[in-house]
Amino acid sequence: MDFGMPTLIENKSLEENISLCKELGLKFIELNMNLPEYQIEELEKVSYLKKLSEEAGIYFTIHLDENLNISDFNKRVADAYMETVKRTIGVAHKLGVPIINMHMNHGIHLTLPTGKIQLFEQYFDEYIKSFHEFMIMCETEIGSSDIRICIENTDGFRSYEQSAIKMLLKSEVFGLTWDIGHSNTAKNTDEPFIMQNERRLKHFHIHDSEGKKNHMTLGMGEIDLGQRLNIADKCKCRCVVETKTVSALKTSIMWLKENKYCS
Repeated sequence: MDFGMPTLIENKSLEENISLCKELGLKFIELNMNLPEYQIEELEKVSYLKKLSEEAGIYFTIHLDENLNISDFNKRVADAYMETVKRTIGVAHKLGVPIINMHMNHGIHLTLPTGKIQLFEQYFDEYIKSFHEFMIMCETEIGSSDIRICIENTDGFRSYEQSAIKMLLKSEVFGLTWDIGHSNTAKNTDEPFIMQNERRLKHFHIHDSEGKKNHMTLGMGEIDLGQRLNIADKCKCRCVVETKTVSALKTSIMWLKENKYCS
């Protein structure tokens, strides 16, 4: 398994993140497109990023903006997100990025006296059509390369999201990311769906969790980390150690080394 780290907000620059990555003996950094310094215009400065990664002997994965909503009913908004993904795939080709990570956007809900109505469920035909168009675009842009777009669990996939994911997984350019901490706080509601598609697991976000607390240092929560890491190993997945502070990351890497998951 290759272990990597997220872009930590404590570090003021990519160079600081790279320095920490090298210090800890990690293989890659996941560039987070939620942050202003990793917007698509910055990622398209490929020659600079490539120089940094080659000098450090590491590589990058990319985490798409969590607001990504290719199914937005406002077509101009949806088109902007589609274009962002298309350009990100272009960066991945040039930079040698193997994984592009994405979330599913639950969409808007309306609250009636009888309960919540999820608009993507109510307008499912439009929703699933947008994902079919997304799939075709990604297949076209990725072509025969090994780039994979991996869908990450958060607080439980909705039924309409599962339908869209099942369709995407019919294409070899898509895979799954298992975030084991978010899975735990969601009472592992996504685990049966993930394990039904175990062969499509390509990527893990690992952090400990307890109750509703997430992004805890490894070994400080209630997750059976060994069981999860054994699945990651079996599936030959990359693992982002997704703690949020430098201190928690360093302690987590120490835990991995002490338990002989990495050297």
